[in-house]
Amino acid sequence: MKRSSGARIGATLAVSALSLALITGCSDEGSDDAKETGSGSSSSAPAGKTYTAAELKKLILAQGDVDGYKVAKTLGAPETKDEVTTSDEKCRPLAFAMSAQAPGDAAAEASVQATQEKNPTDTASKSVEDLAEGELEDTLTDAMSVNVTIVGLSSYEGDGAAETFKSVSDAVKSCSGGFTVTSEGEKQKLTKITAEKGSGGGDESIAFASEGEMEDSADTGTVHAEVVRHGNTIATYYTINLGALMTQKPYTVDATVVTAQAKKIK
Repeated sequence: MKRSSGARIGATLAVSALSLALITGCSDEGSDDAKETGSGSSSSAPAGKTYTAAELKKLILAQGDVDGYKVAKTLGAPETKDEVTTSDEKCRPLAFAMSAQAPGDAAAEASVQATQEKNPTDTASKSVEDLAEGELEDTLTDAMSVNVTIVGLSSYEGDGAAETFKSVSDAVKSCSGGFTVTSEGEKQKLTKITAEKGSGGGDESIAFASEGEMEDSADTGTVHAEVVRHGNTIATYYTINLGALMTQKPYTVDATVVTAQAKKIK
């Protein structure tokens, strides 16, 4: 399967989610984990507060918060921020936002992944032997045409959240020509960073697209992220749709997920 080199830092997360939700059907185990760390009935809390890790786990999305989505613990993310480096230090907040890490020096952080549920097609119920020529590729592409969004919450003391948001906003502008990300020893070249229209939620928000060359191809692939500040809390959203990447179809950060998370931290 070909995928964007710019997407590879998050593609491991997406492939893990797709494997669970679409191929093996075992995402229920992850959903139980999400239930332990959050609650669909949790009330919103003052956004100006600096939250502890335990409090963030209650505020972050949980299974049952978003209709039509499986919410589970984040899979395949780098264990520490030290594992994520960039060729230009000022671009590092963007890399963190795309790798389930807090984009700044946070007091606490938490993350989950929300996978869009998809109704099976007629061909999805057929065995491989029964698929006509071309149906196998179409079936796989269709199965992968779902949004997988990595949601991160990080809490800061003092002016930390505002300063972190500014570092992200500045990086979107100054890193527009791209940069190289090294994650767990593997280098990935991002060729372009482009500002996009965000949700407009929170105290301030910014969205951006990251473009990179497709492996073994002259084509490029684009993934999308958004960063929103709610008082002393930063929410990051990184959406990847492997089916769209494979077919070069446009998509954006999943607005349904952004809206659901915003309601819990207003």
